[in-house]
Amino acid sequence: MSEPLSSRTLVIERVFNAPRQLVWDAWTKPEHMVRWWGPRAFSCPTAKIDFRVGGKYLMSMSGPMPDGSTAEIWSTGTYKEIHPISKIVCTDSFADAEGNIVPSEHYGMAGFPHQVNVIVEFADMGNKTKMTLHHEDMPEYMGDDATTGWNESFDKLAELLETLR
Repeated sequence: MSEPLSSRTLVIERVFNAPRQLVWDAWTKPEHMVRWWGPRAFSCPTAKIDFRVGGKYLMSMSGPMPDGSTAEIWSTGTYKEIHPISKIVCTDSFADAEGNIVPSEHYGMAGFPHQVNVIVEFADMGNKTKMTLHHEDMPEYMGDDATTGWNESFDKLAELLETLR
């Protein structure tokens, strides 16, 4: 029997030069999500969002893999808590294009839990918004890559927010 991989909660804080409502909309509206979701080299061809407690999302990221191929990676989750313009709590799992949960090995990434929690909090800072992301149960070995991926996504989010202001 193998020992479980150690995990941690990844926490990232960012301040965006945009009002809280606009940052919230970028997380909750598919037409915005497709413009920023995923690391720099990835696009988001699909974002389906049923934004209500118990509702689900299904998103894809398409981009280059280490072996030179291009892959489409799907994720799905369920919204557990929604506190308008202040907090979103949802689950997150790897999925196939139909929204069925698949193990991380499906995408060549061993050791991810079947389901994790993502918590995003939004707070006013004058005319800016402080956003805090908590990605729970992140496998320890993925910490640096996950931090880079989230920060590249948030860089794209900052660029999008500038165009929406």
